Amino acid sequence: MTLTDILQAVFLGVLEGATEFIPVSSTGHLLLLQAVFGLDSEADKTFAILIQFGAILALLSVYFARILDITLSLPHDPAARRFVIGLVIAFLPAAFLGVLLRDFIVGVLFDPHVVCTTLILGGIVLLIVDRANLPQEQTDATRFPLPMYLKIGVFQCLAMIPGVSRSGATIVGAMLMGADRRAAAEFSFFLAMPTMAGAFVWELGQSYGQLATDDVTLIVIGFISAFVAGVFVVRSLLSFVARRGFAFFGWWRIMVGTLGFIGLFTFA
Repeated sequence: MTLTDILQAVFLGVLEGATEFIPVSSTGHLLLLQAVFGLDSEADKTFAILIQFGAILALLSVYFARILDITLSLPHDPAARRFVIGLVIAFLPAAFLGVLLRDFIVGVLFDPHVVCTTLILGGIVLLIVDRANLPQEQTDATRFPLPMYLKIGVFQCLAMIPGVSRSGATIVGAMLMGADRRAAAEFSFFLAMPTMAGAFVWELGQSYGQLATDDVTLIVIGFISAFVAGVFVVRSLLSFVARRGFAFFGWWRIMVGTLGFIGLFTFA
């Protein structure tokens, strides 16, 4: 393990934490940067998934009081129980398909050309949805109708294609079904917890025995970097999107996807 390896792990960890909860696709950005760094082994793909745990802990640390309140309310509050049921319903479609299609996703779809394409297309969709005059009847992420939670969960399945963005898919799905920007973004936070935790546990179980000591060390470094960056983003994102919307992220996706294609064709 060299100093370059450590610096790359720090940079990729910061990138993961900074992009996981905004609709630009953290996995897509990581894959493109790993392609630039020449990191395309199975261990590198595993690294990109496992350092997401740092972002999960960042989210849990910021939302700890809210999660604790919901948990303590479960025995006596029907609204809290209904929200947890809705969260489970939203989580299940991606959990099922993720296990079923894991080898295909990692082996075939983890490709820079796929990422660039989905970044650009997703950016266009985000711009259209952000500018559309959609109804905004749902303003509380914990009180969506149960069928709406299921539909958002189906939208989240699109994020199995690298570059689509898990948060982007859930946010767009929620907004199309009547959620305002803030509620859509906040529910993407809640849904990230079981989804990312499930992906982490599954990937760790699949690859733990194949990881060398240096691999584990770099994952820990990336994990810590992702945690620090994730805390900053989670604390600031909701107020940003409530004021400014998602147009910035749409244009960002288009720019990164275009630059990625230029790099791929230039250095191919």
